[in-house]
Amino acid sequence: MTMILASGTDAMAGAGGIGFTIIWMVVLFGIMYFLMIRPQRKEQKKMQAMLSQMEVGDSVVTTGGFYGVIIDMTDEDVIVEFGSNKNCRIPMRKQAIAEVEKPEQASAEQA
Repeated sequence: MTMILASGTDAMAGAGGIGFTIIWMVVLFGIMYFLMIRPQRKEQKKMQAMLSQMEVGDSVVTTGGFYGVIIDMTDEDVIVEFGSNKNCRIPMRKQAIAEVEKPEQASAEQA
């Protein structure tokens, strides 16, 4: 009879260990969500908003570090003019743009 009681206690301890493990995994996932996934999604939304507000004439910085001005746009691509000679026009994807500066912002910063 003592063997039956001992094995019943072990089963309860095992169930408690599994429950604690599940709670611990949920807590770790919650921490990962708030430290990694949520900020990344926030940054993606910010980037999508920036790309959707781009217009012809905006100054941009590409992911490669080149400064230019948008001279034409389609749904997925832009044509950016680099330099002051007006001959260097390169088509590129919108996702290759890292920063956008509106002409009003540029004139306000210079004043």
